[in-house]
Amino acid sequence: MELRRPTLTDCQAVLEMMAEFTQQKSASDGGFWPQEDFDYSDWLQSNLAAEQGLNLAEGFVPAIQFVSFDETGQALGFLHLRLRLNDALLEQGGHIGYSIRPSQRGQGYAKEQLRLGLKECVSKNIHRVLLTCDVTNEASRRTILAYGGVLEDVRQGTERYWIDLKD
Repeated sequence: MELRRPTLTDCQAVLEMMAEFTQQKSASDGGFWPQEDFDYSDWLQSNLAAEQGLNLAEGFVPAIQFVSFDETGQALGFLHLRLRLNDALLEQGGHIGYSIRPSQRGQGYAKEQLRLGLKECVSKNIHRVLLTCDVTNEASRRTILAYGGVLEDVRQGTERYWIDLKD
């Protein structure tokens, strides 16, 4: 698996993945795009601006939009790395939001995607990472625990885990 910022050449693969999330009415945590009047090129530009902290919507923080790809170039999932936390993200959301497209779940991709995302955290000098998941999301819980997530508490149905990356 490769985790990287999407490019213009990834357009078809990413659009197919977005369509699958939409058709399946599945949460696309870590992937943000407008449902109406979507333009892939504009989306890439807004991702770059968000990474630099420019033109952020209310409540958003600087963040990097990643997409994971398999060896054939198929888009597998989204990972959104927030470069800092605000009060809302401390409650729900954390540093990383991620999801795997519905047709590819249950194959270990989320675990590998999170491993790569945690490496990106270290490269951005984020050594204590907050991850959250809904209390009903057993798959996400197992993925977080696989990387040493320590449950701090549960707030309004959201489990909050910290992963220490200093070692």
